[in-house]
Amino acid sequence: MPRVLLFNKPCGVLCQFSPSAGKRTLKDFIAVADVYPAGRLDADSEGLVVLTDDGKLQHAISDPKMKLPKTYWVQVDGEPDEVALRRLRSGVDLDDFLTRPAGARRIDQPSGLWERIPPIRVRKSIPTSWIELELHEGKNRQVRRMTAAAGYPTLRLIRSRIGPWTLDGILPGQFRLVDHQQLRI
Repeated sequence: MPRVLLFNKPCGVLCQFSPSAGKRTLKDFIAVADVYPAGRLDADSEGLVVLTDDGKLQHAISDPKMKLPKTYWVQVDGEPDEVALRRLRSGVDLDDFLTRPAGARRIDQPSGLWERIPPIRVRKSIPTSWIELELHEGKNRQVRRMTAAAGYPTLRLIRSRIGPWTLDGILPGQFRLVDHQQLRI
């Protein structure tokens, strides 16, 4: 039976086990042998990372062809209007590629949200708000590039769900093993 771990990656942690000078990595949090991340999050992003010891499952989780939905909570500069949300929903031209259509909606700040270390920058004259984005792909810095192209730069990015798995009940820097009944994707 494959092992699957759900990890809540804190800001500043690299999605790798190999050491990197002066940087925290998965090895600083996960002392489980032979598991590897199925996809990555940038160092300045937070949230759900799925790790497994099963190569086929790892590929199925991370391969865009599988269309496994990934949900992100995004704190942005400003208050996106319906025009900006429609743009995110219909696909955004990022010069090097056109994003697939995405789910996009305004949300309240997620309940139970932990403090980010380091904190985001705050400007008194510009309000911030939250968007929930659901993607079926995951290219390098895609969410940040999408919100910037829509006119609302990302301040904080948290992946909250990958397919059937969520961050529910997992504190930053903590992980839990997935029950065998929850392994279907």
